[in-house]
Amino acid sequence: MTAPVLVVDDDPMVREALTQTLELEDYPVLAAGSFVEAKDHITPNFAGVILSDMRMPGRDGFHLLKYTQQTDAELPVVLLTGEGDIPMAVRAMAQGAFGFLEKPCGPADLVPVIARAVKARGMALENRRLKVQLETGDAAARWLHGTSVQAETLRQDARRVARISAEVLVTGAPGTGISKVAEVIHQCSPLSEGPFGKHSAAGMEPERFEKAVADAAGGSLFLDEIQSMPLETQFVLLQLMEQDEHPRLIFGSAAKLEEAVQSGQLHADLFYRLDVLQVRIPTLAERPEDIPELFRHYVAQAAEQSAVHPPEITSEVISNLIARDWPGNARSLMSAAMRFALGLPDEESREEGLGLAEQMAQVERSLLAEALRKHQGRATAAAQTLKLSRRTMYDKLEKYGLKPEEFR
Repeated sequence: MTAPVLVVDDDPMVREALTQTLELEDYPVLAAGSFVEAKDHITPNFAGVILSDMRMPGRDGFHLLKYTQQTDAELPVVLLTGEGDIPMAVRAMAQGAFGFLEKPCGPADLVPVIARAVKARGMALENRRLKVQLETGDAAARWLHGTSVQAETLRQDARRVARISAEVLVTGAPGTGISKVAEVIHQCSPLSEGPFGKHSAAGMEPERFEKAVADAAGGSLFLDEIQSMPLETQFVLLQLMEQDEHPRLIFGSAAKLEEAVQSGQLHADLFYRLDVLQVRIPTLAERPEDIPELFRHYVAQAAEQSAVHPPEITSEVISNLIARDWPGNARSLMSAAMRFALGLPDEESREEGLGLAEQMAQVERSLLAEALRKHQGRATAAAQTLKLSRRTMYDKLEKYGLKPEEFR
């Protein structure tokens, strides 16, 4: 349980007792002695719940409840009442309080109520997230998985170029998902209601190219392996790009286009047009901390498609995955996930491109990132999970450039 609890009570002893009880149940606690101290934590983005005394000097529990309701009506407030405050507590429930507890409040009474409140808050935030995602139609969030800085940069780049009407080039190593990113750009663009034409440019004759353009009218046309397009068709493409009326053009390539220009395979004018607006997809080797999430997603997807129950993904499985170099990138990881979901032996052996020290470093960095993510950036809790001292934990975070605040 990682959702925080904001404890508000003017009595330091009661506040400390509540804090200890909740922390023993693995709830992170934010303690405040008054509404004024607690106010800055009460926001629509607060992922936890509020536990507040009803009678406090100055702004009391009723004021806190009203303020919370106005800020976020789905943020649960549990009120603590004295022996004579039951009618007051019932009135508070009518005004939107999630629940109330009588003082003194032992763990057996406190923990179940907080657990229900946390569950309700989690469901409310998830429904809110899904609603926003549905309303915005953000294909970048739905299709481009990963929590690393590189993954977030990729999503932002896809959204950014989607709003621009100019042609864009998507590049990346083989297996990184060039066509998927191209489709994300289309789905995030103003032309998302139009068709998305997807073709390999290799061997594409002018007639087939012109038909592809016509079929993608009002939408986007994605041409992969642009460096392999016949020169005759490249001239037709350049003429089209000088016109105003044509589909949004998205190009893809896993090759080094500068070398294709030097060898005469790619027309220099076309290269300079494509070099203006680019989206580069990082390799898995550049973002090993994304491997666990990607693998879990692919396993769940494969299990659903094959109508099988997804097998347990142990920490040993994750460690073995992270230690591999994955030259085939997401495509290879997806194949491994399919075999894993179906209970088939892994045909891929560990890559030899990295030495033992580099492989171990990748594993260690990813496990640290996974622990921080699990505990929402709380380094102390992550250190306890990994059985590390706080000093060792922070030394390792500095070594790998991991910042706890980026996981909150």
